[in-house]
Amino acid sequence: MKTAISKLPTMALIFACLTLGLAPFTPMPHLAEKIGMIIAGNPLKPIDYFDMAFHGLPWMLLVLKLYFLATPKT
Repeated sequence: MKTAISKLPTMALIFACLTLGLAPFTPMPHLAEKIGMIIAGNPLKPIDYFDMAFHGLPWMLLVLKLYFLATPKT
């Protein structure tokens, strides 16, 4: 079964992860900062949830793409 995610080019997803997924590069990527805030127990504002979704989407798509590549096709 071919899904929409399995049709996405892997190199484009890797490029999106390295650019959008890690932006801004200094002082700390937004995604790492938001995950650190959650671990520390700091409350998040609505913009923080949007930031986390925006910068985390390429990573989630890449993980799903790699999962679909690794699972046997039926």
